[in-house]
Amino acid sequence: MSLRLRLALAGALAVLGALGLAAFGLSQLFGAHVERRAVAEMGVQLDQVLAGLERGPDGLTVARDPADPRFDRPYGGLYWQIEGPDGVERSRALWDAALELPADTLGAGGVHVHHLPGPDGDALLVLERSVTLPARLGGGSARAAVAMSAADLDAARRAFVADLLPYLGLLALALTAAGWAQLWVGLRPLGGLGARVAALRAGRAERMGADWPQELRPLAGEIDALLAAREAESARARARAADLAHGLKTPLQALMGEAARLRATGAESEAEEIEETARAMRRIVDRELARARTAARAGDASADARDVAEKLVAVLRRTPNGARLDWRIDIPAGTRVALDPADLSEALGALAENAARHARSRVALSARAQEGRVLLGVTDDGPGIPPERRTALRARHGHADETGTGLGLAIAAEIGEAAGGRLTLSDADPGLTATLALPSPGAPG
Repeated sequence: MSLRLRLALAGALAVLGALGLAAFGLSQLFGAHVERRAVAEMGVQLDQVLAGLERGPDGLTVARDPADPRFDRPYGGLYWQIEGPDGVERSRALWDAALELPADTLGAGGVHVHHLPGPDGDALLVLERSVTLPARLGGGSARAAVAMSAADLDAARRAFVADLLPYLGLLALALTAAGWAQLWVGLRPLGGLGARVAALRAGRAERMGADWPQELRPLAGEIDALLAAREAESARARARAADLAHGLKTPLQALMGEAARLRATGAESEAEEIEETARAMRRIVDRELARARTAARAGDASADARDVAEKLVAVLRRTPNGARLDWRIDIPAGTRVALDPADLSEALGALAENAARHARSRVALSARAQEGRVLLGVTDDGPGIPPERRTALRARHGHADETGTGLGLAIAAEIGEAAGGRLTLSDADPGLTATLALPSPGAPG
């Protein structure tokens, strides 16, 4: 699951949870408000009941019932009850039942609110008041109560929630959409970070730079520091390769000098053996140094194949072999390979020089993409190379023939393999095609 989707789902769940709590809280507040209004209304009704009290032959009675007809309808949902010294007087709505008031003690004028079961099993909201009777009513104290069915309060609360839910749903959609927009804006730099890293791998950029939000700047700085460290290590590796080349070539030159002195003294056979050994060692050193340089620069290297090819052809056209040939470049602009420009120039130059040496009239350089690789081809219209000799020419430490064909192919093969590529030879009509398959920048090795 992507980071954006995770955050979006977490945000949506948080919005739903918050709105659910808000709906519950609002319904509770609304219920409390409705109950307070109901208690206030029952207080007025209780005053009306107390105002209608009279003293008759059988004790206290309510001469004037409150105006609400539900007090007179059996189980109508509104009830009153008076517990006086002479007994209990109740509304017609209670019929033959009575309100079971709790045995609590109220001071004079004290008021209590209860939630009690009603005569038909429904829950009731009860307002109870302790009153002191005047002398005309016989004196003493009485408990007066007015009750209403709690079902009406519950119905009002449910209606409120039903009216509230559509608006909460719209609010949830609006907040979720706002969260998505916030995520899109907030995480957009991460997409740019990935694009910049891809540009680094493809060779279109050299550094991450500092134009990032504050939270991403340390990461970009660490990547740049890693790139700088790798470049420094590559430079040190190239310097070590150059030092090795100088250190080995000087003794080889001394061996060649000794061979020349031996030949001057008439020891032709000994001189020839020393020169052959020195040449073989020189070829091995050259090839291994080329491989070491390529490996040191592999990974973050990138070269424009067409640019390298055009520069090579411009040089080769000024050589005796190249001046007589028709050079063709069929490499699309912007074709890049994961190889240092110097290494690509060395490998492609070895193939092009070899082709120029054997071509009759034409050499073509081409490129095409294939499954994350670039196939660079050098085709000449010469006599070609017999299939049985091709493997030996590409083999490591393979001997060059008298024309130098083997050395050029071997160096190109070594450079290609060090970069994760491969050199293949195939017949052309006429001639030979040498194809160097190299990875594209950013492609897996």
